[in-house]
Amino acid sequence: MIRQVLKGGRAPDAGRSDVARGGKPMPWLDPPAGPWTTERAYAYCEDFVQAHHEIYPVASRFVPAEKRRHLMAIYAFARSADDFADEPAYEGRRNEALARWEDELNRAAHGEATHPVFVALADTVERHDLPIPPFEDLLSSYRADMDVRRYATFNALRSYTARSAEPVGRLLLALFGYRQPELVRYADEISTALQLTNFWQDVAKDAARDHIYLPAEDLHFFGVSEPDIKALKPTKAIRDLLRYQVARTRALYERGRPLLGMLDNDLKLELGLIWLVGTTILEKIESADYDVFTQRLAIGRRDKALIMAKAAKHWATHFDLDALKRIWP
Repeated sequence: MIRQVLKGGRAPDAGRSDVARGGKPMPWLDPPAGPWTTERAYAYCEDFVQAHHEIYPVASRFVPAEKRRHLMAIYAFARSADDFADEPAYEGRRNEALARWEDELNRAAHGEATHPVFVALADTVERHDLPIPPFEDLLSSYRADMDVRRYATFNALRSYTARSAEPVGRLLLALFGYRQPELVRYADEISTALQLTNFWQDVAKDAARDHIYLPAEDLHFFGVSEPDIKALKPTKAIRDLLRYQVARTRALYERGRPLLGMLDNDLKLELGLIWLVGTTILEKIESADYDVFTQRLAIGRRDKALIMAKAAKHWATHFDLDALKRIWP
């Protein structure tokens, strides 16, 4: 049924469109008028990827060409929903945006895709037999992030990342045809480590929007209060707390590391590069003596070159700085 729609997607139902009702269009939620063919829908997803800048590579040239467009469709789905949940452009309309995204996912699963992201995603799901629950889990996590702003324990935080991070790794494995349970277990560890890395990198940014992902049990143990975090000053207690979180997160990267040796080059190079980016951010936090308040410790051009050099050395691939700029600007 899905394939019938993908041969020539139709325009969004005017009765369901906020724009058609005279409302203000929301970026990426209200696309230009259709009809949306599969090719045009994938081009829309590629435009979305190019409009968003990530510290991690997204569908780089390390990914086989036949897989790249499908990876972009998954990214466009997930990143859009993430934007709906926390970007200023959607303030006051977040629930509406996520509800529409959920509706579009349901329509796509039944062969009735209307939005270009879902026309492309439906094609990707059908061609690679991807499960729908991971997409639903991601949407559930974005909704939860609007309501849940504290986590009492690390286990509670892991329950959140089980919906917000693990589905991404599982979808990536499934897209490349890896279904073995032991690989999924390793991917879960890497996916969680990547999200935790982002949390520790963005402690100041998240505190400004009243989100504290540092578990309350750890705050208590290290003698750190919420006002201490919101003061945005790297006290000794906060440095000790973040040292612990970095060590815990590095352990997750190491627990997931065997996955890199169990994949073929179709995914190994891309995932290996992502793994190196995540561990490099932890190194930058350590080098800054766990001061994540003075500046956001991001990956710069020099860091990218060093990471690519490490990847080239480890996997015996040809290293070329010009190629780096094309693959990962």
